[in-house]
Amino acid sequence: MPTVLITPAPLRDRPGSYREIFEAAGFQCVDFRGEQVPTEASLRAILPEVDAIVAGGEQITATVLDAAPRLRVIARTGVGYDAVDVVAATARKVAVVITPGTNQESVAEQAFALLLALTRSIVKNDQIIHQGGWDRTLVQPLRGKTLGLVGLGRIGRAMATRALAFGMRVLAYDPVADLDFDTRHGIVRGPFEDLLAASDVVSLHIPLTPDTQGLINAQTLARMRPGSYLINTSRGGLVVEADLAASLASGHLAGAGLDVLNAEPPKPDNPLLSAPNVVLSPHMGGIDVKSMADMAELAAKCIVSLHQGIWPTDCVVNGELAKDWRW
Repeated sequence: MPTVLITPAPLRDRPGSYREIFEAAGFQCVDFRGEQVPTEASLRAILPEVDAIVAGGEQITATVLDAAPRLRVIARTGVGYDAVDVVAATARKVAVVITPGTNQESVAEQAFALLLALTRSIVKNDQIIHQGGWDRTLVQPLRGKTLGLVGLGRIGRAMATRALAFGMRVLAYDPVADLDFDTRHGIVRGPFEDLLAASDVVSLHIPLTPDTQGLINAQTLARMRPGSYLINTSRGGLVVEADLAASLASGHLAGAGLDVLNAEPPKPDNPLLSAPNVVLSPHMGGIDVKSMADMAELAAKCIVSLHQGIWPTDCVVNGELAKDWRW
């Protein structure tokens, strides 16, 4: 009987259709016991007995993979896979799977929640009222403003349709063209630098890679429109946090809404924690109740398909394994 390890905290010891899929295919589900995010040591202790893993945000390194001789599949609940050493997994013939099309609506809702919290002074006003105050300082509208989307994949497109519903103009930077979507929704594409200069809100929706690490830094922040906002629901490593903190403190940026940080949870000395014009959330953009269930279900279907010799092409990251891969 193949064994699948369940590591995401929202899934542990909870029923769901994904468990029914595994059980019907003859899998045994093992729920991780331990930290919110499994450490390398914890993974190394349990992975020798595991054939597949439904993974969350834990780091799956070459060292971790060395302790997993039976492992055949890593299925990430989400679309980011920067926490997985894909090169090391490929060398060991471990298929790495993601779950596209399951959480873009959730991420877009979180991004807009952060943006509205900033522009409407939601957090600030709530705190003032709880302290006995009543501040009716005028807030910023979204209608008539320009949203610049850095990345126009599934999440970026979900952001675009919401922005249009709010009466915003949408600009986008993405090298992969989708002329039909652009035409239907009036999206204007252009160079990254032009988008920064023309947008009232810049929202990040690209993966973290060596090329995008630190994309938002002192130089690119300086190109952004004075009084604009930055939203990041992608990966913390896209932003140089010290540079962002300096831009916020100077007043060049009006605010930032961040669902992701370089270190999660943040260190106590992170300057963004004390910035009054920052709204933070704990990397929860993609994990509302529905999206979590959908991600788990697709992860389960992919693992079972692979066990049955069916290759889920649209979900496997290291597709070069397809020809010779066997369970």
